Amino acid sequence: MQEAQSVLLALRQRPSQPTCRPVVPCEETRMARRRRMRKDPSACSTVRQNSHLDSLSKMVKICCLGAGYVGGPTMAVIALKCPDIEVCVVDISVARIAAWNSDQLPIYEPGLDDVVKQCRGRNLFFSNDIEKHVAEADIIFVSVNTPTKTRGLGAGKAADLTYWESAARMIADVAKSDKIVVEKSTVPVKTAEAIEKILTHNSKGINFQILSNPEFLAEGTAIEDLFMPDRVLIGGRETPEGQKAVKALKDVYAHWVPEDRILTTNLWSAELSKLAANAFLAQRISSVNAISALCEATGANVAEVAYAVGKDSRIGPRFLNASVGFGGSCFQKDILNLVYICECNGLPEVANYWKQVIKINDYQKSRFVNRVVSSMFNTVSGKKIAVLGFAFKKDTGDTRETAAIDVCKGLLGDKAKISIYDPQVTEDQIQRDLAMNKFDWDHPIHLQPMSPTAVKEVSVTWDAYEATKGAHGICILTEWDEFKTLDYKKIYDNMQKPAFLFDGRNVIDPEKMREIGFIVYSIGKPLDPWLKDMPAVA
Repeated sequence: MQEAQSVLLALRQRPSQPTCRPVVPCEETRMARRRRMRKDPSACSTVRQNSHLDSLSKMVKICCLGAGYVGGPTMAVIALKCPDIEVCVVDISVARIAAWNSDQLPIYEPGLDDVVKQCRGRNLFFSNDIEKHVAEADIIFVSVNTPTKTRGLGAGKAADLTYWESAARMIADVAKSDKIVVEKSTVPVKTAEAIEKILTHNSKGINFQILSNPEFLAEGTAIEDLFMPDRVLIGGRETPEGQKAVKALKDVYAHWVPEDRILTTNLWSAELSKLAANAFLAQRISSVNAISALCEATGANVAEVAYAVGKDSRIGPRFLNASVGFGGSCFQKDILNLVYICECNGLPEVANYWKQVIKINDYQKSRFVNRVVSSMFNTVSGKKIAVLGFAFKKDTGDTRETAAIDVCKGLLGDKAKISIYDPQVTEDQIQRDLAMNKFDWDHPIHLQPMSPTAVKEVSVTWDAYEATKGAHGICILTEWDEFKTLDYKKIYDNMQKPAFLFDGRNVIDPEKMREIGFIVYSIGKPLDPWLKDMPAVA
């Protein structure tokens, strides 16, 4: 990387800016640090002497392709923690970039507004001038869509790398100096090798180093996860040039992440670690959901079972909350990708094992719909069903692969009339989700249907009481905190009788609801006597 070394040598001669960050006592717990972070987001950096920070001045410009749920928050935090680095997020969508430059950000994430406002216009920028900023950048993060293929080889399982390949060809075309290209999107194992070939064969003498830096963010806590990550994983080639690139990216994160939490591996391990991590998390959810069905059949309480199981230190309590099913952009897509990779490598038994995680998730959603229909005299035709919550989890407006889509479609298939309330999801997004085909959501929005046909049996309100007024039944599909404190007596009084309450997230107290008069179904909890006489038939 001779050309890059001459540039970096000149950059090192620039006077470094002094840094002053508070020392975090080593005995401070992760939760304590998170609490302090909430009060002062800029106070979570740590001072570590003799670290890699001295060499960071060589990286002055970062560009991120893709201004979505990963690219936007990640780059905002990097800009906040690295004031000496210029960060620009680029995207083909004019509307999305305009939103990032406005007071109404295109995504909802607790704490994100404050971070963006502190940095935007200083060292954080959002632009549609993609080629300009790619050409100027030293490090290029690629965070573009990697949807599941809907046709051709691997349809329904394999990742579609069309957007990744287009990004790589564009980078090769506009680059005038050596670049470090970082995979931020979740990609199949060996993607880096394919991208490397595209860049190398179109390099025009320019050197490219490919790194894998998968994200491990949980929506709803993404900013906390970025401030206080369990780990930052960087995979690179095991060559001198590859290791220099790894070190350069490590220097960026070393501004605020303790060095023992920055893990370095080879490229393939980093790519597979992301898929494996999501598969393990989804597996836990499907495991407890499978147990929830058995609990209903036997009279056990899944909350009590999960608590007892989680007290085992080898297992732990996380991701053991029974629900209507997991959603989000990663779990199903990544498991299907893992299944395809296993099949391609002659491992059908391994592929079938991971398929079962998806099958249980689908079973849980269909079981919930069956329970609703069978409980209400085996038909919901013409009946108003209030749906509380449409996002796939609380504290986010993200609806990708949300269980609510399949539940609503199942009820609509029985000709129900649905009234939906979610505090963060717009009517346009809900109608779009219910009208789109499976996997269409993971394509850039300008390639999605612009004006989806509205589902006339669906109405969207901005008030839970309006959504439930006159309803025959209620389905709680997102665990928003506000659903715990609603005036359910008021809601009951304004519903048709008998009034049904189907809790897909176990957010309410079933006994208190029964005292009000509801016929209650909570996933994995002992069944209401009414429901015992009307079993959910698959």
